[in-house]
Amino acid sequence: MTALQDIVTRKDIENLVDSFYSRVEKNPVIGPLFSGIDWAKHKPIMYSFWSSMMLGEQTYRGNPFEKHLRLSLTPQHFSEWLRLFEQTVDENFAGELAEQIKDRARTIARVWQFKMGIAAY
Repeated sequence: MTALQDIVTRKDIENLVDSFYSRVEKNPVIGPLFSGIDWAKHKPIMYSFWSSMMLGEQTYRGNPFEKHLRLSLTPQHFSEWLRLFEQTVDENFAGELAEQIKDRARTIARVWQFKMGIAAY
């Protein structure tokens, strides 16, 4: 068994995003939210988002919260998104940045639910 490595490069972020979204596409809870998405356009944006956040790249430009306001999201959507994200990280990476990216995802889920007025208390 090979020991998992930490997230250290943009390629690691790309692999994480690709693995995560392949799960999302098949997921009955959040998959339908992504129907019709142009993956060739969306994934590079997510590569830049997470690379900027975790690796300090500063390549992301945008307002992800605003884009998600248009969706009818529920606490269940956030829970499932977070579960899939953490599962994908845990199966592919181990280390300080792997833990930090999961913490960032949890914070995003918490803050966005609060701002949307759907926080599960």
